[in-house]
Amino acid sequence: MSRSFRLAVGQSPAELATVKDRLDWLSGVMPAVAAEDADLLVLPELFASGYNIGEQVVTRAEPADGSIAQAVAALAKTHGVAIHYGFPEIEGEVIFNAAQCIGPDGARLGGHRKLAIPPGFEGDHFTPGRGCALFTYRGVRIATLICYDAEFPETARHVASMGAELVLVPTALGAQWEWVAQRMIPTRAYENGVFLAYANSAGSETGMTFLGQSFIATPDGRELARANTQAQIIYGTLQLDKVSVAQARLPYLIDREALKVDIR
Repeated sequence: MSRSFRLAVGQSPAELATVKDRLDWLSGVMPAVAAEDADLLVLPELFASGYNIGEQVVTRAEPADGSIAQAVAALAKTHGVAIHYGFPEIEGEVIFNAAQCIGPDGARLGGHRKLAIPPGFEGDHFTPGRGCALFTYRGVRIATLICYDAEFPETARHVASMGAELVLVPTALGAQWEWVAQRMIPTRAYENGVFLAYANSAGSETGMTFLGQSFIATPDGRELARANTQAQIIYGTLQLDKVSVAQARLPYLIDREALKVDIR
C-alpha cells in the first residue's frame, strides 16, 4: 500500500516585529493549512523570534518547553496539524539556533540544534549543536538540518544513512544566495534519494532582505512546489514509496562504502 504525507511549507513575512506578531500570523494561517489536510507545517529558521534582530535574540530565547512552545502546541492541537518551527533555545546560559516539531497532540516530537554556525550575528550569539536525530511522525522518518547545516553534503548524507525519508531545512537565506536555493539544496534531495523541504522567510527585516523561494524537492530531483519572493504557504503530497525507488535506482548510500578514497 502506497504511503503518502501532506506537507505544508510556510514562507512567513520577515517584517513581523515581535514574538506576538509571529504567533498571531501563525494563528491566522493555521485554518487554511488544516483545510488543506496538511500533516505538518514547516516554518523558517528562528521563525518564533525573528532572525536579524541582534541582541534581542538573547531576550527572546527560551527553553524547549517555554511559552512559545506552549502557544505553538495549543495551535497544533486546535487544528490537528504538527508544527515545525525555528527558535532560539536557551539551556542554562547557552543559546542554540534550534528547531523543534510539536505534534497535533501538543507533544514534542523532536528537535535539532544547528551544527554549523556562520560568522557574524550567529557566531556572536549561538553555540553549535552536536549530532543529528530522527523522529517518526505518521510513519515518516524525519530529520532536521538548519540552513548552513544543509550546505555541507556530509550532513544530508548522514541523516539519509540514518534512515531519514524527509529532511526539513528551516533557513534564513538572504536574497544574494539564489544559487543555493535553486541548485545546491535541491541536489541534496537527489543525491540522497529523500524528500526535502526548504522553508525560508520573505521580505525584509531590519535591513536584511530574504530570498524567499521556499520549496519541496522529491527524491528524483523534481520540485513538488516552489514559492516566489512573497509570503505564502506552499503544499505538496509526498509519495513515500519514491524514496526506496530512488535509492535503489541510484544506490549512492550503499556504493559509497566501497569507494577507495584513502591511498594508504
